[in-house]
Amino acid sequence: MDRVKPLPSYLVQRYHGWKATGYADNKAWYRRLASDGQHPRAMVISCCDSRVHVTSIFGADQGEFFIHRNIANLVPPYEPDGDHHGTSAAVEYAVRVLKVSNLMVLGHSNCGGIKGCIDMCKGHAPELEAKDSFVGRWMDILRPRYEAVADVQDPEEQMRALEKDAVVTSLENLMTFPWVESLVNEGKLTLHGLWTDIGEGGLEHYNPETGKFHTV
Repeated sequence: MDRVKPLPSYLVQRYHGWKATGYADNKAWYRRLASDGQHPRAMVISCCDSRVHVTSIFGADQGEFFIHRNIANLVPPYEPDGDHHGTSAAVEYAVRVLKVSNLMVLGHSNCGGIKGCIDMCKGHAPELEAKDSFVGRWMDILRPRYEAVADVQDPEEQMRALEKDAVVTSLENLMTFPWVESLVNEGKLTLHGLWTDIGEGGLEHYNPETGKFHTV
């Protein structure tokens, strides 16, 4: 692997700064985490977007959240076909091994994955239509929901609507996992749909009774 290079100097400096301060001030806590293992109460499925910082939004410490990130915070339907399923594997581990009691799907404003899905559905992104586009094939999970927002004229409103539909789609797909459905029905697992406005710092939650998102 002669193509692998050392860390950039700025990251090395940041690491040493953290080791001398953040770690040094909480050494006992980190050692306890290492020895006792993880016992998170919640799993968060969020977007890969670097602007979405889940632990900061909820003021969470290390060990509190089991976090899985992917393009557009999507969960595929339950498909035990033997292929690679990173998101499904993360859900399985969180629910069946770690036994989290809350599972949150967090969407966000100005999502690049959602924009790509809209462009693809409008025929403006032929590169995403290619069979070898991992992003395009991943966004196929959401593609059927585009019809619900296709007539929205304002581009920003259309984006926001599909961003929230992505959260609902993931919640619906989670319920196709038999062990998720079983635990939800038993009251041992609770699903939550959330959407955050990056610029405004806002947070909304999905209410299935109204079918809408409401301010937290």
